[in-house]
Amino acid sequence: SSGINAEYGGYVKAYIQWKFVDRIEEQIKAFKNGFAYVIPLSKLAVFDENELEYLMCGIAQIDVEDWCKYTEFKGGYSSTHHVVVWFWKAVRSFDNEFRARLLQFVTGTSRVPMNGFRELQGSNGPQKFCIEKWGGPNDLPRAHTCFNRIDLPPYNDYHTLKDKLKTAVECTGGFEID
Repeated sequence: SSGINAEYGGYVKAYIQWKFVDRIEEQIKAFKNGFAYVIPLSKLAVFDENELEYLMCGIAQIDVEDWCKYTEFKGGYSSTHHVVVWFWKAVRSFDNEFRARLLQFVTGTSRVPMNGFRELQGSNGPQKFCIEKWGGPNDLPRAHTCFNRIDLPPYNDYHTLKDKLKTAVECTGGFEID
């Protein structure tokens, strides 16, 4: 059984390498060369991927009412649950740049679809923004970008929620695959 698992793990790694690197290597090189012709890559080295997206795409005004309207809830939360009400209060209190960072934290992009949140996409097609109850009051929120879902702990007060949300967004460091 462990031999099969090791073979399977090797197969999965090789498939991912082919699917996301080897198969498109020629196209990526051509894109990179064309991009470098316009903007020297050394000038971009100071930016991380999030900053580069903001620099290239800008930040559109985020309509919080539309965001609320096209949000679903799981784990015992609803639009009227006090933690969800605090969440939207915090979102409204943030400036547009921080709202974009929050959106990027949860969905993987700071951009709202052209026709609003009703057209938000996940890894398998249309996927609404989702707030799910998870964890305890000492935990930070966590995000599942493939599913446009934020796992939001049941905080005891608004200020804790807002502080933990800001910390989670400001301290993100990437992702992992198990």
